[in-house]
Amino acid sequence: MIRVWDPLVRIFHWSQALLIAAAWFLADAVRWLHEWAGYAVLGLIMLRVVWGFIGTRHARFADFVRGPRAVLAYLRALLAGREQRYLGHNPAGGAMIIALLAVTAATALTGWLQTTDAFWGSQAMEDAHEALATAIPVLVGLHVGGVILESRRHRENLVRAMFTGWKRA
Repeated sequence: MIRVWDPLVRIFHWSQALLIAAAWFLADAVRWLHEWAGYAVLGLIMLRVVWGFIGTRHARFADFVRGPRAVLAYLRALLAGREQRYLGHNPAGGAMIIALLAVTAATALTGWLQTTDAFWGSQAMEDAHEALATAIPVLVGLHVGGVILESRRHRENLVRAMFTGWKRA
């Protein structure tokens, strides 16, 4: 066994999941808690971006962010049953992380912008915020599906690895 996910990555991952779920369920119920969950999400994303450049090996973007060709090649190999096992994130997983970070950050940003004088009461900003917020569970569903598929294909519990930090070498 080898330590892959450091504590910051694991705490970020599960905190984001909880805060996004809280923001979703509180959107129409307790507005101030919804807003503070969004601010916390944005703060965590900023921390994760910094950690993506200075963090441990598998936390760094350089370890898992690949171009579109690499992602498509990985997906083709996956469909053919010949995909490589990665100790860190595979190219598709890396693309999903970037998509989740970008969409979640944009959702938080559009939410915050609605509190500013420039966008207070802006229907266009509210629509953008809601469209981005609706994209998050779609991406999360794809993410969870990928985790389940990879766990089965490579016979390892990736959910447990995201709790413990340990994976099979």
